[in-house]
Amino acid sequence: MIQISSVLEGNRLALARLLTQVENNSPEGRAALAELFPHTGKSHLIGVTGAPGTGKSSLVNQLALHYRKQDNKRIAIVAVDPSSPFTGGAVLGDRVRMRDLSGDAGVFIRSMATRGSLGGLAQTTAGMVQVFDAAGFDIIMIETVGAGQSEVDIARLAHTTLVVEAPGMGDDIQAIKAGILEIADILVINKADRPGIENTEKALRSMLELAHPTERVFKHHGTYISDGQGLKDNERDPLSPAIAQGDISFWLPPIQQTVSIDGKGIAELAEHIAKHAAHLRISGGWAARERTRLGSEMEALLQEALMSQFREKVSGQKIDQIMSQVFERNLSPWDAVRHLMDNNNGRAK
Repeated sequence: MIQISSVLEGNRLALARLLTQVENNSPEGRAALAELFPHTGKSHLIGVTGAPGTGKSSLVNQLALHYRKQDNKRIAIVAVDPSSPFTGGAVLGDRVRMRDLSGDAGVFIRSMATRGSLGGLAQTTAGMVQVFDAAGFDIIMIETVGAGQSEVDIARLAHTTLVVEAPGMGDDIQAIKAGILEIADILVINKADRPGIENTEKALRSMLELAHPTERVFKHHGTYISDGQGLKDNERDPLSPAIAQGDISFWLPPIQQTVSIDGKGIAELAEHIAKHAAHLRISGGWAARERTRLGSEMEALLQEALMSQFREKVSGQKIDQIMSQVFERNLSPWDAVRHLMDNNNGRAK
């Protein structure tokens, strides 16, 4: 039996055991999450996503080192690796790139597999984040597998989302096709010592300017206001390049160049992250993202519970019979679902 008090005190052995229970979705793990939930809501959740090969793991490693050396913050890292669609196995090799953090009692790295979950995030990732939150970690970084256009999942989980690009990774327009402008709070161009860095930054900045014109005028609570992007530097709120004194709700994602192998640009990136966290708290975005995150988690759990109840009430034989009719084109998938739901509700035999 896992002692909740030991987890709250940050006992690493108890924490590791509970994370395993949560990842396996065991009854003991679910009970522990319910008991720990009132102790959550204090950590800053940072999502790190981007295409494979952009250096996300090395970037997370350097960020964690920076936070430990500069601020002495306790850091938890959840590194999500893809599961093989054939064997179900996963390499879980991110810790190989984070050897600089080994032996540091203020850092806890947990690798986990997606186990077939779409979007690069396993369904139990949110539960693991709650455990780290309750255990008193100041910053929790969630590194995704870089699954491409399904990475919006990370934006629902994290307070601050870093989207990592790198020069020479192919067509620059791919970043826009993947929808990163919608999920990125900070754009990071890693491996900035490579040729083509100027073209990559120019392409990203051009798309940001299209998405966020120099000065937008829009209606907010019945009043037409400007986001202040056209203000001079001395007229702008020093909190962020994207927050004008007349409107604290607007955030323009900054672009930061980094070279993670030698730590270049990491301090500036940490500063952008701190500014974004301050912006969220001042504008009310922090509470809004917390509500969205918890709502998404509830929805996922509800879907899982409803599916479990459905399978308990409808036999596998019945589902196979309906599936056979669909396969033979005698029943459409929509009619099949309606038939199964009617059967589940007792309206059909």
